[in-house]
Amino acid sequence: MPAKLDKKVPITLALIDDQQLVRHGIASLLSLSDKVQVLWQAQNGLEAIDKLAQQPVDLILSDIRMPELDGIGMLKQIRASGSRVRIIMLTTFDDNELLMASITQGANGFLLKDVSLEKLISAITRVASGGYLIEADVLQELSSNQEQLSIDSLSEIKISSRESEILTLMAGGLSNKEIAAAVFLAQGTVKNHISNILLKLESRDRTQAVLKALQLGLI
Repeated sequence: MPAKLDKKVPITLALIDDQQLVRHGIASLLSLSDKVQVLWQAQNGLEAIDKLAQQPVDLILSDIRMPELDGIGMLKQIRASGSRVRIIMLTTFDDNELLMASITQGANGFLLKDVSLEKLISAITRVASGGYLIEADVLQELSSNQEQLSIDSLSEIKISSRESEILTLMAGGLSNKEIAAAVFLAQGTVKNHISNILLKLESRDRTQAVLKALQLGLI
């Protein structure tokens, strides 16, 4: 699990968006807070990957739709490299398909582009500290086509602390092997835990399990 950040040290951040005006606007807003420090900006995923290798950050705040290499392609390459840098994707309501792909590739949070500064700082702090976040409106939109748990079944769900830990790592896009290494368990044991999680949450796959866990406030 990611270590908790020292509250006295600003969270280092990278901004990635192909629209310069948007990047500069967000950077200007974040400069009003002493909790965050924007170290660098990039206009696409390729540029971001190069800069990340030269100057690591605590968290990346990235648009999904970008030329050359979009947010999902960037996310996939970053996770494939073994990096667990925290990543928040900026989105609009017409990005549902892309959002689902982002969850699969290991994004740690999602925010609407019209988010307030207060909510943005809160989200950055939460995700940088190891949390996972999807705005309620985004979660409702994502879940609109998902099978919903019944009210009666909600009270019956019992998730152990170990399963909660594994759920959080699943939300971060880690493979069974990576989860096993993170929690010091055999891969077979992790696979069994994940099977139990899917069963308890009545989910057909990891993505649906993560969405339902977020709905229930389990992660």
